[in-house]
Amino acid sequence: MKNIASKLIAAASAAALLAFSGCSGSGGGNGGLSIALPNDTPNDARALLLLQEQGIITLDPEAGITATVTDITDNPNGITFNEVEAAQLPNVLQDVDYAVINSNYAIDAGINPVEDALAIESSSSAYANILAVKEGNENTDKILALKAALESSRVADFITKEYGGSVVSVVENPTDGFDPSVDYDALAGEVITVAASPAPHAEILAVAKEILAEKGVELDVREFTDYVQPNNVVESGEIDANYFQHTPYLDDFNSENGTHIVSVAAIHVEPMGVYGGKQTSLDAALGK
Repeated sequence: MKNIASKLIAAASAAALLAFSGCSGSGGGNGGLSIALPNDTPNDARALLLLQEQGIITLDPEAGITATVTDITDNPNGITFNEVEAAQLPNVLQDVDYAVINSNYAIDAGINPVEDALAIESSSSAYANILAVKEGNENTDKILALKAALESSRVADFITKEYGGSVVSVVENPTDGFDPSVDYDALAGEVITVAASPAPHAEILAVAKEILAEKGVELDVREFTDYVQPNNVVESGEIDANYFQHTPYLDDFNSENGTHIVSVAAIHVEPMGVYGGKQTSLDAALGK
């Protein structure tokens, strides 16, 4: 398996990304339909599972959340699958028949998942986006304070109101935003640093920032547009935490890179969707 970091930084343009991998599942491509997928292993599998849910392909049942295009056992319409850096999928949408896109990248590109997706995940709690830290830092006051702020009713309400179903809170029992075990007086004046992708993570953290400010704690949000550096800077200790990924991605990243980053809280889920590029419905993909 290729190292995730090299996969995510290998291409410099949408055209190059489309050329990166034009592999077809069982049944073979016939110069017909094309679907662009994320090229990192966990999201690739997630996209394939969504396509299977829609009846477009069939996967080896043993593959599960580690599925790749090589696990496609039935591809009745000979669709070609192009693996593309996740952040570039909205940019290549016009060049393919369909693309399976993470909601954060869809939102950032001005695409409304609720209104524009031809199909969207019915259940994606396994892919909840998490607050993550380097192992050993889970119970520091800084992290407990940030965790409590993100698990607050104010954040949950913001997610519901701001995103209208494109992003969904998974916090089951939202709090007032404060952890009674934290010594906020001692924490006052401290700065908590967190790496995040711009949308929706940095936007959600802006609400947490307001909550922490009430206790005199500053939240410094550093925005990143890739899936590699946010984990690297947490591993090195340069930044306290990150908020941009789900657990399957983190597990794969740790395995590939020897990092020691752990989840401390699941905050929201971004349902993955199938979007039409050259097509306006799923009919062609279903052979209709």
